[in-house]
Amino acid sequence: MREFSLPALYEVPTDGNLTDLIRRNAAQHPDVAVMSRKVAGAWTDVTATQFLAEVSNTAKGLIAAGIEPGDRVALMSRTRFEWVLLDFAIWSAGAVTVPVYETSSPEQVQWILGDSGAVAALVESDTHAASVTAVRDRLPDLRHLWQIDKGAVGELAEGGAGVSDETLDLRMRSAKADDPATLVYTSGTTGRPKGCVLTHRSFFAECGNVVERLKPLFRTGECSVLLFLPTAHVFGRLVEVASVMAPIRLGCVPDIKNLTDELASFRPTLILGVPRVFEKVYNSARAKAQADGKGKIFDRAAATAIAYSRALGTPQGPSFGLRVKHKVFDKLVFGKLRAVLGGRGEYAISGGAPLGERLGHFFRGIGFTVLEGYGLTESCAATAFNPWDRQKIGTVGQPLPGSVVRIADDGEVLLHGEHLFTGYWQNEAATAEALADGWFHTGDIGTLDEDGYLAITGRKKEIIVTAGGKNVAPAVIEDRIRGHALVAECMVVGDGRPFVGALITLDEEFLSRWAEENGKPAGSTAVSLREDADLLAEVQRAVDDGNAAVSKAESVRKFRILASQFTEEAGHITPSLKLKRNVVAKDFADEVESIYRA
Repeated sequence: MREFSLPALYEVPTDGNLTDLIRRNAAQHPDVAVMSRKVAGAWTDVTATQFLAEVSNTAKGLIAAGIEPGDRVALMSRTRFEWVLLDFAIWSAGAVTVPVYETSSPEQVQWILGDSGAVAALVESDTHAASVTAVRDRLPDLRHLWQIDKGAVGELAEGGAGVSDETLDLRMRSAKADDPATLVYTSGTTGRPKGCVLTHRSFFAECGNVVERLKPLFRTGECSVLLFLPTAHVFGRLVEVASVMAPIRLGCVPDIKNLTDELASFRPTLILGVPRVFEKVYNSARAKAQADGKGKIFDRAAATAIAYSRALGTPQGPSFGLRVKHKVFDKLVFGKLRAVLGGRGEYAISGGAPLGERLGHFFRGIGFTVLEGYGLTESCAATAFNPWDRQKIGTVGQPLPGSVVRIADDGEVLLHGEHLFTGYWQNEAATAEALADGWFHTGDIGTLDEDGYLAITGRKKEIIVTAGGKNVAPAVIEDRIRGHALVAECMVVGDGRPFVGALITLDEEFLSRWAEENGKPAGSTAVSLREDADLLAEVQRAVDDGNAAVSKAESVRKFRILASQFTEEAGHITPSLKLKRNVVAKDFADEVESIYRA
């Protein structure tokens, strides 16, 4: 199939904007908890009425400070209650939010604030304030700098005390559906980040159709979601706005180091994450079982879960014997895994990278279905996702209702719909190239099956052509290799080379466990072990698993374990964990060369 679409399930209000949602919630669900925030270490509910009041008071402060309709206001913070509060306050003042990753360097901050023409910046910490201050002399438009950790919200509320409700109401109604809501700067795997202009219409079309298509996951007064994704990333914003649109209770976690504890205390019904989160859950559970001498039981349980999930997709369903085994392991293993995820959830949504069939079947098999989706910043997050009642594991689902997916002659995925961005901020050339012929050209390669389910097979610009002329899409094999507990990152190489190779980094947490279990010296590191025969054999097993997914000509023949990690600080990965292949190839050129030495 070359093109597929679904009818819209949600009609975008032509004269409305996203602040309508919080006013509607206060009117229709005044006492329903729409947010929860940590107070003295405990989750405390915030009703729709309370949230509207806090947003209104903060927005009045922005108005009093001189923020005008259409002004850009930067927001640099970890994921926390105040991020959502300030986002809606900026919109309520008629302004445009410009998210900045809290890990951004001063140079990146300067580019985003300078390119967007931000007149104010709201930052979280002393570190963030220092990053802005370091480049402030190069930001002539920047008039205000407020810090959350130093009482920015209270300061704004106090400063706006003299602004009337009538003035605020006019501001809240000033933006229309086709006005910009936010400029989200792409992660920039190549070149400078570009500011994607996402309108209020983009979010309405995106979140309205997601909530309607996944309605059982967004039941007001019953469902809840714990947001631990970066809110500077468009996927995090989808979670934020969709939760408010439903509305369901939203909690924010700024640090995922204690994610298991946060899940246990918040007990969400819905989790949205990236594949690495779900890989960690699986690998941690398996490592714990092995440490407790129950590794074989866990592996049998995992095999049962995967078999059970696969059988659910057949006309006859699971056999009687498989159902019995599944019931036994549900008591022994699966229930404990669901408890780790909070104990109340049945569904998760995964995006940002491929999840893989193995993990997809494993989680569905334990009673916690992970619905895989696909999207980009330019598509306001999800442009395709698996429906809750018709999941196809191994695909990223059907198009967002109201949108169209087309496969071009060269295999590129093209998109059309109200959810798309309107262009790159002040970059007409890039906009014209991306939105050629009325379609957004994603740069991704994919296929559509007979039911309109999309599968992503690679990136056009990442296709490797070996010396023998073989075209290789790295994503498929990289994702399989990364699925091994020991592997942190994998980058396939081989452009213009006689065969395909790979650079591999090790997960430090699981490396220490593996070293202890395999009798290696205490304190062993990737540096000391990367030539170790046992470790090489274990990583080879991961490579063999990856090779099983591709043809012989596409398989990894040799690999190198690196002594260091790919890091955002070194410029190897973006804040959304995408590899900057050109930077990695340059920084590890000697390692690549060593793969091809005779």
